[in-house]
Amino acid sequence: MRIAKDVAVTGAHTVSGIISMIFKIIGTVLLVGITSLLVFACIFSIYCKTTFSTGVDVEYEEFALNLSSVIYAKNQETGEYEELVTLASSEYRMWVDYETIPKYVEHAVVAIEDKRFYEHQGVDWYRTSGAFVNMFIGMKNTFGGSTITQQLIKNVTENNDVTVQRKLLEIFQALEFEKKYEKDQIMEWYLNEVYFGHGCYGIGAAARYYFGKEVSELTIAEAACIIGITNNPSLYSPFISPDNNKERQESILFEMYDQGYITLSQYNTAKNTPLEFDEGDDDENSDIYSWFEEAVRDDVIADIAEVKNVSKETAELLLLTGGYKIYATVDTRIQAIIDDVYGNPDNLSHVSGSSQQVQSAIVVMDPYTGDIVGMSGGVGEKTGNLVWNRATDSLRQPGSSIKPIASYAPAIEYGVATPSTFYEDSEDVKLDGTRWMTRNHNWKYSGVITVQDALMRSVNTVAAQLVDDLGVARSFEFLRTKAGISTLTIEDMDYAPLAVGGMYYGVTVRDMTSAYSMFVNRGIRSTGRTYTAIYDNDDKLVYENKTEQVVAISETTAYWMRVMLQYASSYGASVTNMANMPTAGKTGTTSSNYDRWFVGFTPYYVAAVWTGYDNPTTLYCSGNPAAKMWSLVMKRVHEGLEYQKFFVPESTWLRPVKGVVPIDVYVRGVDEDGNILYEEHANEGKSMVSEREIDLVARAVEGYTLIGDKKITHTVVDSDDGKNIIEFVYKSNEPEPEPEPEDPGTGEEEGGSDLGIFG
Repeated sequence: MRIAKDVAVTGAHTVSGIISMIFKIIGTVLLVGITSLLVFACIFSIYCKTTFSTGVDVEYEEFALNLSSVIYAKNQETGEYEELVTLASSEYRMWVDYETIPKYVEHAVVAIEDKRFYEHQGVDWYRTSGAFVNMFIGMKNTFGGSTITQQLIKNVTENNDVTVQRKLLEIFQALEFEKKYEKDQIMEWYLNEVYFGHGCYGIGAAARYYFGKEVSELTIAEAACIIGITNNPSLYSPFISPDNNKERQESILFEMYDQGYITLSQYNTAKNTPLEFDEGDDDENSDIYSWFEEAVRDDVIADIAEVKNVSKETAELLLLTGGYKIYATVDTRIQAIIDDVYGNPDNLSHVSGSSQQVQSAIVVMDPYTGDIVGMSGGVGEKTGNLVWNRATDSLRQPGSSIKPIASYAPAIEYGVATPSTFYEDSEDVKLDGTRWMTRNHNWKYSGVITVQDALMRSVNTVAAQLVDDLGVARSFEFLRTKAGISTLTIEDMDYAPLAVGGMYYGVTVRDMTSAYSMFVNRGIRSTGRTYTAIYDNDDKLVYENKTEQVVAISETTAYWMRVMLQYASSYGASVTNMANMPTAGKTGTTSSNYDRWFVGFTPYYVAAVWTGYDNPTTLYCSGNPAAKMWSLVMKRVHEGLEYQKFFVPESTWLRPVKGVVPIDVYVRGVDEDGNILYEEHANEGKSMVSEREIDLVARAVEGYTLIGDKKITHTVVDSDDGKNIIEFVYKSNEPEPEPEPEDPGTGEEEGGSDLGIFG
C-alpha cells in the first residue's frame, strides 16, 4: 500500500511538473508574442508616421475667400504693372458659402454617403473594417468604406490608386484633417469640390446647370436629384440616364427619411414631385480671354497643382476663388502686333487646298529670359474660351525644322562634324545603323557637299548620316534634355523622327521656340514662361516661376549654328530678311505639304510659326506661308529697335573632322594624237566619292567620229590630285591628203651633170 501511495504521489508531482512546464511554455510564448506584437506595433507606427504623414497642401481658407484672381502685365513705357484681365469665376466653377446651403442638401449627402459623418473622427471604422475584410476574404480589389472626409481628400489630391498603401494614406490624412477642421468646414469644402457631371464642379455650379437656380433655392427633391449624380455622373446624370437618376433620387430620399432628416410627408412629396430641368449653357464667361491669357491660366493651374500636390481641378478652383495676383511676361505692344496680323485671315489668302480655314500659330520669346512676350493660337477672331490653342496644345510634325536641334547642333557639339566637313549626298548613300534611308525633296542630289551647304539646302541624306554618326540614342537624348522637346516618346528614338522630323506625335510651337533660343543665347536654352510669379491676396509669394535654363551647347557651337542658319534663312526663306536687323532660322515642310514651319531669331527675339489645316491636308501656295507670317509679325516688332549684331565668342575654332573625300570626275574628249577636243566636269559639276559608279556619255564632236562605246560606267577611285579623268577617243572625219605625183625625169640622178659624151 505504501508503495502504491508513493507511486501515486510521485505521479502527481510529475503531472504537476508537466502542467507547470506547459504553463511556463505558454506564458513564454504569450510573452514573446506580446513583445513581438508591441515591437511590430512600434515599427508599424513609425512606418505609418513616416510613410503616411503626407498632408493636403492646401487650406480651407484659400477656397473660402471666393475672390477672383487677376493677371497683370507690365506697361513698357512706365515700367508699372497694370491689370490685364480678371479670371472671373463662372457658373461651372464657383464657391458657395456654407451658410447659403440648405440643411437638407447636407443631409442628403450624409444620408447616402456617410451616415456616421457627425460621429466619427474622419474614418468610419465599421465600414473600413468591412471593406478590408471584403478585400482579404472576398479577394476583391475594391475598398469602399470612404467617409465624406476621405472622399474630399481624394478629390483634392486626385489620388485614385486602388492600393492598400493609398487607402492607408487616405485614412491617416482623414484623421489629421478632422483634427484641423470642423464638420461644417469639411462639408462646405466637399460640396464645393465634388464633381456633378457635364463640367460642373461644386453644388453651386450644379444647381445652376441642372435647374437654373441658386443653391439656396433648391427643393428637397432637387437636392436629392443632384446629390445622386456624384456617385457616378455618367450613370446618374438626368440628361443621360433619367431612369437611373430617378431611382437614385428616391433611394436618397428614403435614407433621409429613415435616418430622421425629413418627415414621411416630406418624403412622399419630394418623391412624387416632377422635376423640371433647365440645362445650363456651356459658355463659361461672356468675356473672351486672349490666347496668351488662357496660356497663363493653364500654366498657373499646372504649377499650383504641382506645388500644392493637388489635382488640376482643385488647382483650377483655387485659381478662380483664391484671389491670386499673377504677373505675366507679355509685351502688350508685341501682342497687339500679333493680334493684328493673326486677326486678318487675308494674310493667308494665297494658301489653298481645302475648304477649311488655313490656320497658323506663333510664339515670340525673349531668348535670354525665357519670357514669352506674345502668342496666337489661331487665325481669325477668337470666339470662345478654353478652345484649342495651336501654339501650346497642337502636336504637328516639324519636318526639316527639327534638323538644327536633332542632328546638326549635336553633331557639331560632340565633334562628329564641323560646318566644313564633307558628306555625300546621293541616292547611293547607306547608313550603318539601319536599312532605312530618306530621300531628298524632289529626288535631287548635290554630290559631295559641306555640312553648311547641306543645312542651307535642307538636304535630308546628310541629316540622316549625322544622326547615324551620332547614334540615335544620343541624338534623341539631346533633343529631349538639351533642346527641351517635351512631347517625345520612345518611338521617336529612330532615324525618321530625328533626321527628317517624322515624329510619333509631333512638337508644339512653344517647344520649338524655346529650343532655338540656344542659338542666340550663347548656347543656353531658355524654357518659355508666360508669367513670373503668383502672389496671394495678402501679397505673399505663393510661387516664383523661375526660368529653366540649360546649357545645351557651347558658345562656339552656337556661333557656327547661327552662321549656318543665317545662310539657311537667306536661301530658303528670304522673305524673313530684314533691312535693319540680322536674322537666322530654318524652314520645315512635312510629307504631302501638310505642315509648313519657320523657326527664326534675331539678336532680340526668337519666334516659331506653324501653318497648316486643323484636319491635315496638302497646302498649295507659292513660298512658305509660315515664313510669311513670321515676317509680317517680326518686321513690325523690330521697327524702331536699335541695330544689334549677333554675338561672336572669343574663339570660333572647331577641331577639324575628316569627312568623305570629294573627287572631281572629268570627261575629256581627245583625238588619236592626244589633242584635247573638250573637257567638262561630269554629273552636272557634282563631286563624287571613291567606289561610286557613274555613267558617262561621250559628246558629239563636229568633224570627229567616236572610237569605241558612247557610254561607259566608271568606278570613281582615289587619286592624289582628287581627280578622275575619263577620256573618249575620236578620229577625224577629214579625208587623208593625196600623195604628190612622181616626176618622170631623164633617168639621171638628181643633181647629176647632163654633159653627154662631151662632158
